[in-house]
Amino acid sequence: DPEKARAAVARDDEVDALDEQVYRELITYMMQDPRTIFRATRLLWISHNLERIADRVTNIAERVIFMVTGELQELN
Repeated sequence: DPEKARAAVARDDEVDALDEQVYRELITYMMQDPRTIFRATRLLWISHNLERIADRVTNIAERVIFMVTGELQELN
Protein backbone atom coordinates (compact mmCIF):
# COMPACT_ATOMS: atom_id res chain seq x y z
CA ASP A 1 0.00 0.00 0.00
CA PRO A 2 1.79 3.16 -1.18
CA GLU A 3 -0.07 5.39 1.28
CA LYS A 4 1.04 3.31 4.25
CA ALA A 5 4.56 3.34 2.86
CA ARG A 6 4.52 7.15 2.65
CA ALA A 7 3.16 7.36 6.21
CA ALA A 8 6.03 5.21 7.45
CA VAL A 9 8.55 7.44 5.71
CA ALA A 10 7.01 10.53 7.30
CA ARG A 11 7.94 9.15 10.72
CA ASP A 12 11.64 8.91 9.82
CA ASP A 13 12.22 12.59 10.61
CA GLU A 14 10.63 12.05 14.01
CA VAL A 15 12.99 9.16 14.71
CA ASP A 16 15.96 11.28 13.58
CA ALA A 17 14.95 14.04 16.00
CA LEU A 18 14.57 11.59 18.86
CA ASP A 19 17.99 10.12 18.15
CA GLU A 20 19.51 13.60 18.26
CA GLN A 21 17.72 14.35 21.54
CA VAL A 22 18.95 11.12 23.12
CA TYR A 23 22.49 11.90 21.94
CA ARG A 24 22.50 15.38 23.49
CA GLU A 25 21.02 14.22 26.78
CA LEU A 26 23.40 11.31 27.17
CA ILE A 27 26.44 13.43 26.35
CA THR A 28 25.32 15.82 29.08
CA TYR A 29 24.99 12.98 31.59
CA MET A 30 28.42 11.64 30.69
CA MET A 31 30.02 15.05 31.11
CA GLN A 32 28.36 15.55 34.49
CA ASP A 33 29.17 12.10 35.83
CA PRO A 34 31.84 10.01 34.10
CA ARG A 35 30.55 6.90 35.90
CA THR A 36 27.61 6.93 33.47
CA ILE A 37 29.81 6.63 30.39
CA PHE A 38 29.61 2.85 30.02
CA ARG A 39 25.83 2.70 30.26
CA ALA A 40 25.31 5.85 28.24
CA THR A 41 27.43 4.61 25.34
CA ARG A 42 25.35 1.45 25.23
CA LEU A 43 22.21 3.57 25.05
CA LEU A 44 23.78 5.69 22.31
CA TRP A 45 24.34 2.55 20.23
CA ILE A 46 20.75 1.44 20.80
CA SER A 47 19.44 4.83 19.73
CA HIS A 48 21.69 4.84 16.67
CA ASN A 49 20.55 1.38 15.64
CA LEU A 50 16.88 2.34 15.99
CA GLU A 51 17.54 5.35 13.79
CA ARG A 52 19.18 3.08 11.20
CA ILE A 53 16.13 0.80 11.28
CA ALA A 54 13.97 3.81 10.43
CA ASP A 55 16.28 4.53 7.49
CA ARG A 56 15.89 0.95 6.30
CA VAL A 57 12.10 1.26 6.58
CA THR A 58 12.33 4.30 4.32
CA ASN A 59 14.29 2.27 1.75
CA ILE A 60 11.73 -0.54 1.87
CA ALA A 61 8.86 1.95 1.54
CA GLU A 62 10.48 3.45 -1.56
CA ARG A 63 10.70 -0.03 -3.08
CA VAL A 64 7.07 -0.79 -2.21
CA ILE A 65 5.94 2.38 -3.95
CA PHE A 66 8.06 1.49 -6.97
CA MET A 67 6.59 -2.00 -7.13
CA VAL A 68 3.03 -0.67 -7.04
CA THR A 69 3.31 2.49 -9.14
CA GLY A 70 6.39 1.90 -11.28
CA GLU A 71 7.71 5.30 -10.19
CA LEU A 72 11.10 5.56 -8.54
CA GLN A 73 10.90 8.19 -5.79
CA GLU A 74 13.42 9.16 -3.16
CA LEU A 75 11.16 10.00 -0.25
CA ASN A 76 13.52 11.25 2.43
